[in-house]
Amino acid sequence: MSGLLAGKRILVTGVLTDSSIAFHVARLAQEEGAEVVLTGFGRLTLVQRIARRLPKEAPVIELDVQNKEHLDTLAGKVSEHLGDGIGLDGVVHSIGFAPQDALGGNFLNTGWESVATAVEVSAYSLKSLTMALMPLLEQRGGSVVGMDFDAQVAWPKYDWMGVAKAALESTSRYLARDLGHKNIRCNLVSAGPIKSMAAKSIPGFEELADVWNTRAPIGWDLSDPEPAARGVVALLSDWFPKTTGEIVHVDGGVHMMGA
Repeated sequence: MSGLLAGKRILVTGVLTDSSIAFHVARLAQEEGAEVVLTGFGRLTLVQRIARRLPKEAPVIELDVQNKEHLDTLAGKVSEHLGDGIGLDGVVHSIGFAPQDALGGNFLNTGWESVATAVEVSAYSLKSLTMALMPLLEQRGGSVVGMDFDAQVAWPKYDWMGVAKAALESTSRYLARDLGHKNIRCNLVSAGPIKSMAAKSIPGFEELADVWNTRAPIGWDLSDPEPAARGVVALLSDWFPKTTGEIVHVDGGVHMMGA
């Protein structure tokens, strides 16, 4: 079998609809030769239905990253689908959540409980997910890729989710530092905004997205998740063997534009 990910085994989180970046990562990974396992949270029947739209239907494992039992049993459940002793070559972290009072311009009034939830689910989970899968990743070395949204600046309405993304970026660097000796890379793809289910949960998303209409030097299509998904697949592949702790921007170039 030929392809960028030929023979690799990849776990993809965050597939909820076929408009999500994670769905297109799973699709492209399969097209490039990988065997894919998905995780889902909450609406499992929806994830299973979406999984049937992939080139090859992928198994779905329930995963709540705030649930210790789910994390403790995850490696075993992945092995049930991929086979014992085979290991895992890649993990895609596409998980983010902030309570409504942590978004939408309420930054100064958000309580710690909501902030803690945003940080645990959106940032700390990169570490907890990676460590849950360590028995599989360390067998062969591997690539962990997380989905980011540029945390260098303050965005309209994004509030504590922006802080959580900054924590995600730092978490990725520390994971890269501490797992390098196991030949495990950890990188992020900082994508431009996409009209997905996650975007709909952000109050004022249209105001944020409007930035891309005027400031992306090579343009940006809010309805096209594939460029970001391609970036993830590239980082999962062997074509970046010595790249770790990096943030690859797939955003039409907005991140580097001045006023």
